[in-house]
Amino acid sequence: MARHGLVFFLLALLLAMIVYEGWHLWKIVPGGWPVKLGFTGLFICWFCVFVAGLAFTERFSVRTTVWLSEIGMPWMIAFVYLLLLFALADLALLCRFLPRAILENNAVVCFSLVGFIAVLTWAGNLQYRHKSREELTIQTDKVLERPLTIVFASDLHLGYQNRRAELARWIDLINAAHPDLVLLGGDVLDRSLRPVLEGNYAAEFRRLSAPAYAVCGNHEYYGDPEKARQFFADAGITLLQDEAVDIFSLRIIGREDRTNPARKPLSALLGEIKEATSDLSAGMPPAKPFTILLDHQPFHLEEAEAAGIDFQFSGHTHRGQIWPANWVTDAMYEKSWGSHTRGHTRYYISSGLGIWGPKVRLGSRSEYLVLHLTHTGQN
Repeated sequence: MARHGLVFFLLALLLAMIVYEGWHLWKIVPGGWPVKLGFTGLFICWFCVFVAGLAFTERFSVRTTVWLSEIGMPWMIAFVYLLLLFALADLALLCRFLPRAILENNAVVCFSLVGFIAVLTWAGNLQYRHKSREELTIQTDKVLERPLTIVFASDLHLGYQNRRAELARWIDLINAAHPDLVLLGGDVLDRSLRPVLEGNYAAEFRRLSAPAYAVCGNHEYYGDPEKARQFFADAGITLLQDEAVDIFSLRIIGREDRTNPARKPLSALLGEIKEATSDLSAGMPPAKPFTILLDHQPFHLEEAEAAGIDFQFSGHTHRGQIWPANWVTDAMYEKSWGSHTRGHTRYYISSGLGIWGPKVRLGSRSEYLVLHLTHTGQN
């Protein structure tokens, strides 16, 4: 009941903000009421396309939904920045820093706003399309078969926004790093699997030049978890769900996403892994492999430190995607983006290779991590 009340409140708040923006647009647009109605009507129609692309994805063909998404998602950029600009303008009016007439029947301000949103969206799209390759080197005194190159990526959000052609480019970027191992940190899939399955996106993953492992993120649970698991199997990716695998003298531990209420506490999971590996290695000298933890959401980083994890990779935050949302994620998490250290545990929180919503990055970047892991004393 409380959840329904929260949803109703958020929808009412969204509607109030849209009415607020529409009222300002009505005042700013020069001319009579037919012109004002046409301009504000376009803004409302744009919002309706945005809603249709989100709420009715399964009722249209994949191609139609893709077009709805391409046209509708940028509405979010206009909505956020118009809201900020109008709020600042009203504050300036209240403080008498601006004359009231500047926001009424003003063609210059009206077209300046349109141009500003267009340029901002274009620049943010360029920023999104550029994929940053982050390099990190870790030296360890734990036994390694050889120096290793591991590519980490998270938050691909494959579906209606990020489609197969884009995935093919990302696979080429990953293969160009000549990895020994590829690790995917959740939200590989968006909530709808229909475009992914119909478009045979799994075939692109099978082009990876190294073994691949993944964990689920929250978006895999927003859709159909069973179909998601089958997709990973078809793609040749081993899905780790509260389990571990040993490869190249490493131990890769994959946690279930915290969206799953049945996920195990890290301490209990590590206890099970220790018990299982001790049974397999009975009579052999004890060895502590370099451990990598994949945990989609970077909450409670102290758990990995307490457990003696060597390296944790997470995503989920997108670092807000657009300013000023990055201020929110920076406040929510101990670390919302980049490298971090707690005791002897190293972390990397990725802003994600893909994106959710409009293909725009402002104040954040799209990235993947290339980790070079070497033994102490090796070059």
